[in-house]
Amino acid sequence: MNAITAPSWPYPRWIAHRGAGKLAPENTLAAFRLGAQHGYRMFECDAKLSADGVPFLLHDATLERTTNGHGTGGDLPLGALAQLDAGGWHSRAYAGEAVPTLEALARFCLANGYFLNIEIKPTPGQEEETGRVVGETAARLWQGPTVPPLFSSFKPAALAGAQATAPHIPRALLIDTLRDGCLEEARGLGCVAIVCNHALWDAALVAQVKALGMRTLSYTVNDEWAAQRLLDLGTDGIITDRVDLFSPAL
Repeated sequence: MNAITAPSWPYPRWIAHRGAGKLAPENTLAAFRLGAQHGYRMFECDAKLSADGVPFLLHDATLERTTNGHGTGGDLPLGALAQLDAGGWHSRAYAGEAVPTLEALARFCLANGYFLNIEIKPTPGQEEETGRVVGETAARLWQGPTVPPLFSSFKPAALAGAQATAPHIPRALLIDTLRDGCLEEARGLGCVAIVCNHALWDAALVAQVKALGMRTLSYTVNDEWAAQRLLDLGTDGIITDRVDLFSPAL
């Protein structure tokens, strides 16, 4: 597998947030299928570890918002997570939707030629371990001539863990505020991209990041004016909930 670098960037510009944004229950296979029906070829998901060490999809540390479960998701083994309803909270049409494993989503993407941005979203205190296991899992699943996923995380320790077990899979640092030294930290982790809160980008920051040899991605862009501003700045990737508003074919 050839290493992904900023100059050899293979990923689409438009990325569907958690599958299909808010149109389907986030981080479920139903959401990724719906995003694909809207023409999206790349998806963002959130991965953390079950109590028995299996990467599964969940954004929050706790289960209450997006399932009928209670407590910390990472405290449950995969068998218990598999019994939860991850769709009924969204709408009756999705009642009974399962909490997917990362492997299930990977196999869906690989079978259909889709690209994936895996945000490593560790349960607090499990940053490095989560990165290591997600790295091992992705390295096992994406082999041969396939384009690997893009790892991202707000947690440098999670990216370091992924780097240790899957150094060939590209990494990106997520940034919600421009703290001192964050770009140097990304370089030290061998990142190929910065993923910013979209409001942080301006011409100077885009130029600075590109001069450091990294790509420029944004989250979560749901308004036409914001998307157009990022296009005008020449940024490389836009993560959106509005799969119904933005056509990736454009």
